[in-house]
Amino acid sequence: MNVLLIALLALPLLGAAATLAPATVFGADPRAQDRRALRFNAVVTGLVLALAIALAAGFDRSHPSRMQGVTDTAWIPALKVRFHLGVDGISLPLVVLTALLTFLCALYSTKKLPNGEGTPGARVFTGLFLLLEVGMLATFLVLDLLLFFVAFEIVLIPMYFLIARWGSGARTASANRFILYTLLGSAVMLLGFLLIGLKAGTFDMTALAAAHGHGLSHTTQVLAALAIGLGLMVKAPAWPLHSWLPDAHTSAPTVGSVLLAGVLLKMGTYGLVRVLLPVVPDGAHTLAPYLGALAAVGILYGSLACLALARPGRRGDLKRLIAFSSVGHMGFVLLGIASLTPVGVNGALFANIAHGLVTGLLFFIVGSLKDRYGTADLDTLSGETGAALYGRAPRLGALLAFAAVASLGLPGLAGFWGEVLAMFGSFDPAAGLSRPAFVTYMVVAGLGTLLTAAYLLVVVRRVCMGDPAQSTVGEVAELRGYEAVSWSPLAALTLLAGLWPALLLGLSDPAVKHLLAGG
Repeated sequence: MNVLLIALLALPLLGAAATLAPATVFGADPRAQDRRALRFNAVVTGLVLALAIALAAGFDRSHPSRMQGVTDTAWIPALKVRFHLGVDGISLPLVVLTALLTFLCALYSTKKLPNGEGTPGARVFTGLFLLLEVGMLATFLVLDLLLFFVAFEIVLIPMYFLIARWGSGARTASANRFILYTLLGSAVMLLGFLLIGLKAGTFDMTALAAAHGHGLSHTTQVLAALAIGLGLMVKAPAWPLHSWLPDAHTSAPTVGSVLLAGVLLKMGTYGLVRVLLPVVPDGAHTLAPYLGALAAVGILYGSLACLALARPGRRGDLKRLIAFSSVGHMGFVLLGIASLTPVGVNGALFANIAHGLVTGLLFFIVGSLKDRYGTADLDTLSGETGAALYGRAPRLGALLAFAAVASLGLPGLAGFWGEVLAMFGSFDPAAGLSRPAFVTYMVVAGLGTLLTAAYLLVVVRRVCMGDPAQSTVGEVAELRGYEAVSWSPLAALTLLAGLWPALLLGLSDPAVKHLLAGG
């Protein structure tokens, strides 16, 4: 299995390097170059997905708490930094999700790559896209703090250019805000990593998790938890560190939004579980009530912002609305982590995967609506003079409604279990945490679920319903073949995870208990 882990990183890295070859390798004609580069992107990401599936198939499910496929060799001996890879029941679902979403985005891009004056060619897009995949996968596979930081940073430059060069609207300003926020957060996070490494004498995440804070003073743990937590919460994103997200999503191309919501946000919450909880448990315990409070405020804030955008006359952008919904949904993830209980953390990890599937599907659909209508403005798309999808493109409308009810947490779909388990964890938090405070957070989160249902049903009514005969918009294309191929796996997995939650919980539960117990 260690060969699979190395291949998962080496294959897209070699693919990105191949795009630096002379342009004639992809053909003499510029149009042929673009087509071949995009197909090359789909082939490489497809092979990476095949490797991820093989990794999942060969994973020993009877021992999901044990690191498997381990590679551990010296990288920078002078700093005691090692090239250390491994996968367990916490990281495996995220690796598969990352490989799946990147492949579906690459497949979608073969038919729908943004282009126009000043937009770089497909070969540049492919190189950046594959480099982005390397960073995302490495984040979930590495087991050394400094290597984790490197992987965490690799994704920033490709995503910056995806927004700035292939985006729309105020794309340069949005890309600048994205990279400034995330770079600043990463710099603070690195200070926390260095503090731990210098005090503990190692950057090895498995050794630090096994020590479970032993050898680190309470003050050191609190300072490290504060620095690392701030850096990770920027990426999560937690309120009030979220303000880069709506602009980035609004300006990003469709595939950029899918990967930003489906994978990049998960890197922050994964880091909280993988690093903060087992490595500095006293610091995590001290900061948990504040993290829970920020999570509860984020849930309520995200829902109210979405309700405001969904109101008629507000010129609300659907991509911006879904971005704000992510602030609320990731609030449930943070609330589950803050409870410091196996139930809550399992709920957070489940909600991570569910959000990646459902919100990825929503961004795909909204991107297609923007392509068809030339806008994602909700007032333009709404009512009798707008989209009326049920009458004009019923399959597209049905898929939008499906994604919306999955996002609001309908039982039987993926969005339900993570939110419920996170609230259960908040109802009975870990020993030493204030139960009245966390019950209050749970009540606020429950109110957030009601508001989430309200704004998503408003969106479905305004975009899908109406009289198509009175619509002022011309003909609207029904669900296209490449769209169905790209989106169907997300819809199917959303249903599968909702009906069979043990598929994920059976992997994460033993691993979470192991981490919380000091494994």
